[in-house]
Amino acid sequence: MVRNPERRTALVDAAIEVLARDGARGLTFRAVDAAAGVPGGTASNYFANRDDLLAQVTGRIHLSIAPDPDEVDVVMAAPRTRELVGELMRWINRRVAENRTGYLAMMELRLEATRRPELQAELTRVMRETFEGNLRFHEGNGLPGDRDAVTLMYLAMTGLMVEQLTLPGVVPEEGTDALISVLVERAIGQEG
Repeated sequence: MVRNPERRTALVDAAIEVLARDGARGLTFRAVDAAAGVPGGTASNYFANRDDLLAQVTGRIHLSIAPDPDEVDVVMAAPRTRELVGELMRWINRRVAENRTGYLAMMELRLEATRRPELQAELTRVMRETFEGNLRFHEGNGLPGDRDAVTLMYLAMTGLMVEQLTLPGVVPEEGTDALISVLVERAIGQEG
């Protein structure tokens, strides 16, 4: 197996682009090679098979959509209020819009996971770890709202992301900030 980490990363990034643009059925080694601008057959030298490529894509997407820790520190300098939780949710929503390709690729992975048990197991593990990390972050930072509130916000924000990425006209963009504020208010309730 070839050991050029920069090339491997470029191929995985190209696979994310292909996945977001063409869907899981369009994700072939040939399409990845073309998107990466490398000679035909290159991707097959780096990945044992399509499942290996999908596993690499899963990990890379999470790295690419994860917030920068310095940005998190800046946002978390505010008092731990319901308003801060709302700002965090709006921040997540803005990040989805800024990294549309990564989130669309993640949706494609989710759909592909319904047909591939190995991918489903890996993606479930990764998403469960991410979800549990979000719960720990919320609780560990003393943010208002219990686990149920965080779970409800996670599910509602996931649904909003799906609408905005796939059918952006359903929930008008100009109303999302206010809608997120209502979501947070209702999920957390009155601050004590």
